[in-house]
Amino acid sequence: MVLSMMRATENNQDLSIKLKSLDQECRNCTPTSPLECITRCRIYRLKNELRTIREAINNPNYIKELFNVLKNKTRLHILQAITDGRYSVSKLQRELKRSGHKYSQETIIEEYLHPLMAVGLSAEARDEYYATAFGNRISEMLGCFPEFTEKLPVRSECHEETLLQCLLLGPKTFEDIEVFISPKIASRTLKRLHSTGLIETPAQRDYVFFIKTKRDPKKEAFSVIVRRVYDTVGYNGISVGKLAKKTGLSRRGTYKVLHRLKGKKLVFVRRIPKTYGLTCKGEMLASVLQELGQVVEDTWRSCEQVTQTSTNLFEVGGLSSRAIIR
Repeated sequence: MVLSMMRATENNQDLSIKLKSLDQECRNCTPTSPLECITRCRIYRLKNELRTIREAINNPNYIKELFNVLKNKTRLHILQAITDGRYSVSKLQRELKRSGHKYSQETIIEEYLHPLMAVGLSAEARDEYYATAFGNRISEMLGCFPEFTEKLPVRSECHEETLLQCLLLGPKTFEDIEVFISPKIASRTLKRLHSTGLIETPAQRDYVFFIKTKRDPKKEAFSVIVRRVYDTVGYNGISVGKLAKKTGLSRRGTYKVLHRLKGKKLVFVRRIPKTYGLTCKGEMLASVLQELGQVVEDTWRSCEQVTQTSTNLFEVGGLSSRAIIR
């Protein structure tokens, strides 16, 4: 996870430096006409991409929509294909057919390309589709974790994603989890994540422990069975299940003895709430989700930088040929 965050920071710094360099090129550029700037300038295309993405990110539900778009194998397949080059719809159709998927061109456009474009991962020019700079970063990131689309429910409200990132900070009790997601859906969300092997609970499911007090037991008369239970309890605590197994008593019999010991103030009860933590696979997925969020934040900053620079160029350049808004 630390390595991923370092890479995200480096990418953000590289993009920021690149944008400053491109701004300097814009200031020194003398296009013969606005058309030349729009059709041939790579700087214009990059900045235009960032402005388009900025509009998408302005949506308060953007992160949820981005996650839902990405939780689809076919979309990820297309994104990775157009990262390597431009594809027409017919070429994409042939590419998907080679992987065993037969879709009409209309389906490819409506169900796969349009959603990718809506969140700024791809763009279209002259009937060909390609990945944006933002899409390239996302494609590279998810290429290292192909299970991304298999573990999370599609078209969801992304409660699972929220909870995974919450648990990335450390194990949480049910009460802690209810702070991040609604208590009404917390149990269902935990069950879904547990069934996919992304979270786990401690092997010891009993969380009511009996602990020996410091009161002197010599003042009491013990039967053999009571003495056996008392000696087994210990000062570190033990659950009834383990205590019954060690003493050879039934759970019911163990509870009866413990009740007597508790009445004599020789043992006390401590409740330790069950906690939920990430498995190795869950930690990997949570780190990917966190990094995705970081990439969105970095891209937003770059978009704001482009917008501010464009405004400054206009104010400085007036209506001269160098003042073309990029």
